[in-house]
Parts: sequence; C-alpha cells; structure tokens
Amino acid sequence: MSKEKKISHGFFNKNGGKSKGIYKSLNCGFGSNDKKKNIKENLEIVKNKIGKKIRMIFFLHQIHSNKFIFIDKNFKNYKKKIKADAIITNQKKLPIAVLTADCAPILIYDNNKDFIAIIHAGWKGAFKGIIKKVIKFMLKKGCKNNNITAVIGPCITQNNYNVREDFKNKFLKKSIKNRIFFKNKRGLIFFDLANYVKSELISNKITNIDMKNIDTFNKKNNFFSARRSLRLKHDDYGRNISIIMIN
Repeated sequence: MSKEKKISHGFFNKNGGKSKGIYKSLNCGFGSNDKKKNIKENLEIVKNKIGKKIRMIFFLHQIHSNKFIFIDKNFKNYKKKIKADAIITNQKKLPIAVLTADCAPILIYDNNKDFIAIIHAGWKGAFKGIIKKVIKFMLKKGCKNNNITAVIGPCITQNNYNVREDFKNKFLKKSIKNRIFFKNKRGLIFFDLANYVKSELISNKITNIDMKNIDTFNKKNNFFSARRSLRLKHDDYGRNISIIMIN
C-alpha cells in the first residue's frame, strides 16, 4: 500500500512522543489515564507526520462491535465520538484512525474508487463479522474486490495470545474449520488473531492482503501491549495509533 501516492497511512509504535512512565512515549489513547496534555501533543506529532494542514484526526469510541460509520460529504457529526469499530470514507484530507494495544488494525483502500476504511479488529469484532460488513458496504458503494488492498497491522501473535477453552469452543461452534487458528502448547491454548482476520478478508474475496507480522506483545518491537502491561502488573497501558487518509 505504501506505493500508493493517493493515500497517506501509518502504523505508529510507542516511539517519538511526549508521554512519560508506562505511557512512554507516543501514547494516543484518551481512554488511558495519561495526562491529556501529553496525548494532545502526541496527536499533533502524528498529524504532522501524516500531512500538513490537517485540522483533525477522526476517532471512534471503540466498543469491540461490528458497527461501522460512513463519512461522506453530507456527514456533520465530527465533534461527537461515535460508538463503532470501523470507519469508511471517500473524503480527502480526512485522516481516520483506530487505537490498539494488541488488537489488529486493518487499513483498506480501493485504488480505483478512492475509498478507504479502517477497522479495529479485536477477536470480538472479527468474530461478530465487522470485516464482512465493511467490505459489503464498500462493494455496495461501487468498490471492486480486485481493486481493494487490505493491510493487517501490528497485533499480538499466536505465541503470546493465550486463551481459555470456552473461547476456543465459541469459535469451533461457529465453524469447525476455525480449529486451524488454535494450537496447544505446554497444556495451554493459543489463538492466531492475525490469520483469523486474514481468513475473514479472504472469505470476502479480498486477495490483495499485506500482513505486517509484527508482534505488539514482543517488547523489542516497541508497541504498546495490553497483555504485556497486565503481565508486568501495570494498572494501565498506552495505545498505538493506526491511520489512513486520502491525499
């Protein structure tokens, strides 16, 4: 997707910001207990990276759902945080963003229709079919499967995503084919979120998929991770921002 001149996008890690302590340093999550002043300054840093003269970044109030919103020229509700987990737009110079700390951010672009989307895909949203809903809407608006590129950004990898038996059973109940996304190791069960998300894209006939394969849990990659923070007994954690804009 980076070859495209028509769009700007990025998966930002925790480096290059103003926050301190457990939020060090590019924490972009207003849902965290970080100082609001630091978060605002961090978002200014992101804005300047994505493009000059950007007035705002459009965020959602993420709720692990299959809800999305569409922003077209008639959209008025820019000030209110809408409860949803995906944004679709055809508007230029409007960066749309999601925040993650182990969930999978997905960027989607139709290079012929100039439509973009961004999805916050935790297991719940992916399980509830958010990817299908977004693709279906884009196709209804005239996008074509073979013009769409999807990029699955940094998220927790299977080796570090330990889940319970009832979690696995939920997926197997939905489809026995989902067993390929689970492995047993040392008597524990591990879930492959990134490949589950990829399979959802493929089942919706999206074949041009780029998977970053960067593990947010692995400290070396410098991403915020909710699960790593939990293991370290931190009482909160920062959020990574993923962003896309039509130039």
